[in-house]
Amino acid sequence: MGKKRRLERIFREDGKSVIVPMDHGVTLGPVRGLINMQEIIDKLVLGGTDGIVLHKGIAQKIETRGMGLITHLSASTELSPDPLWKVQVCSVAHAVKLGADGISIHVNVGAPREGEMLTDMALIADECEEFGMPLLAMMYPRGPKITDSNDVEIIKHVARLGAELGADIIKTNYTGSLETFKEVVQSCPVPVVIAGGPKQKSDEGVLKMIYDSIQAGGAGVSIGRNTFQHENPILMTKALSALVHKGATVEEGLLILRGVR
Repeated sequence: MGKKRRLERIFREDGKSVIVPMDHGVTLGPVRGLINMQEIIDKLVLGGTDGIVLHKGIAQKIETRGMGLITHLSASTELSPDPLWKVQVCSVAHAVKLGADGISIHVNVGAPREGEMLTDMALIADECEEFGMPLLAMMYPRGPKITDSNDVEIIKHVARLGAELGADIIKTNYTGSLETFKEVVQSCPVPVVIAGGPKQKSDEGVLKMIYDSIQAGGAGVSIGRNTFQHENPILMTKALSALVHKGATVEEGLLILRGVR
């Protein structure tokens, strides 16, 4: 019952969610858009964001304004000799004390230390069950054997891997087409949300990716830099929410971004 109630604070009645991850301060430092955390969070609220992903230190210092709080347990920095190795930096119990509605972890499948990350994930999934805490698994194919991180067969594998080890929500890469992403959704027994990746040059490209993923059966988005680094984060989150929750088209989303809808 606890997990069900917490999921309802992240996902709306339609079973979909607009999540904005903002854990980048650990990996990259205070990047553009994440200088004043309360300021950007307030903008995301105005845009209709459903949930945010934060590390414990920031979560202790800001007001979430009613959005679902997902506490991130994984960390590495771009300065590390092995940035693909994500280590655990928070406990599920501490996240509960923060009032979290969910937990997120990051696993780089194919990385040299994949085994250690999978072990951490499995143990965290067990703890989440004990506390009735939803688990969002960021499952990314990254490593020496990965030649195409958007390949449908690889994405199907990493998504299913996360579900097999106990995740309640999978975040992973979009495969590039509605048809192939439908294969990912159909082969994964838990909701799948797409990552946004690096900041894109084209708003239309971002919205097209989101629209197609929803048409394929995706459960929403977990998009960071293309949201908080947008020139107008409020309008961007309004556009995301319209596509995810209201069935808006790409063209309608672009009108929202122009402030004419």
